[in-house]
Amino acid sequence: MAVRALRGAIQVDSDDREQVLEATAELVAEVMARNELSTDDVISVLFTATPDITAEFPALAARKLGFTDVPLMCASELDVPHALPRVIRLMAHIETDRPRSQMQHVYLRGATVLRLDIAQ
Repeated sequence: MAVRALRGAIQVDSDDREQVLEATAELVAEVMARNELSTDDVISVLFTATPDITAEFPALAARKLGFTDVPLMCASELDVPHALPRVIRLMAHIETDRPRSQMQHVYLRGATVLRLDIAQ
């Protein structure tokens, strides 16, 4: 079994608690579905948000999805002047037999512009 990292990002329309929770849940669910994962496969998840998102911790959405015994952490992205605003990112560390080339990173909504090479 190998340890792999999955990346993902989603953009919200505004810094609203419900939007942060809904968008984060959408992102987490899509990462899990596309990679055929269960919470037992997840070692940990690091969430980041651009500095303009302060309404809620993105990790709360993962807890509500059943990530009750998975270590989760939130951090703020660097405040870079030309950065895409209102973006929540995640990096999930997982255990899997699948090769790195089969990992599906997920970029949703306006965040697709961050990685046009791999966004679906």
